[in-house]
Amino acid sequence: MDLNLSGAELQSLFERVFLPRPGEGTISVLVDLPDFEVGDEPEWLHRRVIASEWVRRLNANPGGLHARLVAYRNARRNNADLPSTAWWIDDDELPDSADDLDPADAVPFDEVLGRSPLVVAPTQFSATAPLKLAARRLGFRGATMPGFTPAMVPALRLDYGEINRRVRCLTDLLDRAVEADIDFRVDEDEAHALKLDLRHRTAHASGGLFPEPGQVGNLPSGEAYIVPYEGELAGDPTRTEGSIPVQFDNEIVVYPISGNRAFAADGAGPFARREGDLLAAEPAYGNLAELGLGVLGDFGVAPTGEILLDEKLGLHIAFGRSDHFGGQVGAKDFSRPEAVVHIDRVYVPAMQPRIVVVRVELSMDDGSRVPLMQDGRYVIEFPRAP
Repeated sequence: MDLNLSGAELQSLFERVFLPRPGEGTISVLVDLPDFEVGDEPEWLHRRVIASEWVRRLNANPGGLHARLVAYRNARRNNADLPSTAWWIDDDELPDSADDLDPADAVPFDEVLGRSPLVVAPTQFSATAPLKLAARRLGFRGATMPGFTPAMVPALRLDYGEINRRVRCLTDLLDRAVEADIDFRVDEDEAHALKLDLRHRTAHASGGLFPEPGQVGNLPSGEAYIVPYEGELAGDPTRTEGSIPVQFDNEIVVYPISGNRAFAADGAGPFARREGDLLAAEPAYGNLAELGLGVLGDFGVAPTGEILLDEKLGLHIAFGRSDHFGGQVGAKDFSRPEAVVHIDRVYVPAMQPRIVVVRVELSMDDGSRVPLMQDGRYVIEFPRAP
């Protein structure tokens, strides 16, 4: 059974996602390559094979998009800055390692992106943050697909019109909210509460449609998200505070939060010690970088083990870099490029079974309060299709 998309399905998908305009018939498919420092993995290799096949299938589809394959040396970490150069690749000549690329054939990455009105990035390490920033400068639009696997193909066949309607509804609520109150329960008896300051921020929609130049988002898609206020305005500190439980394997780590930062990792196990050491070494890792509200769980989509899809299933909270979403914390705030992270913690039973999101309630700018979630499920009325 072919678990990939056909040429016709790829053409239909990207036409639906990007709504190409006249003169926008070229799509660049970006792949990152392993090298001497970051070795290859079977799923990574399979992803590159899939990407090459997409290029071949799109180019074999008469009258469709013309696809180009672009390779670059991996960025070492998710959402780290991309290298300065890349390579145009014939789809049947993709090398196994970036070390096999000829430096004489390299071109500036900005030149590649500037010549690519449409970009798709099924990469090993997420390129969402740097591509969002580059798209604002260069005017392309793109769909990032870090960690893409064949298990995600069914999610690419969903009704993105309906998904986009739900995401837009949630985005409108987040955009008008000044605060989010979240209550967690661990093992039926341990309670934690988190207050997120949403003032001075604009919410974003990732509904799987990117029709305007400068737009970049994940595919599969299906979330509304916002960066909590990080306190950068003089005389107006952030009000984000409380505590966040996160389950690692069967261990619970609790992060005390003050000033929109996790400043410790409480727990007696090895994950708590590891997280505490990481916070001490990289304080920017403790920044609360995102409140995300995914909707794909309501469409029967199950976790795949890849954050690209899994974060779209329900509530998630991210730590680390936020500048690509409109926040203040970026690569400059970490000790080195390899330390830059944006890590999502997803609160759905299949992923954190010991933790329940008891309540999510938004305080709105008009003084009203909107119950959003109860026991991990949305309680708002989503708009119906016209």
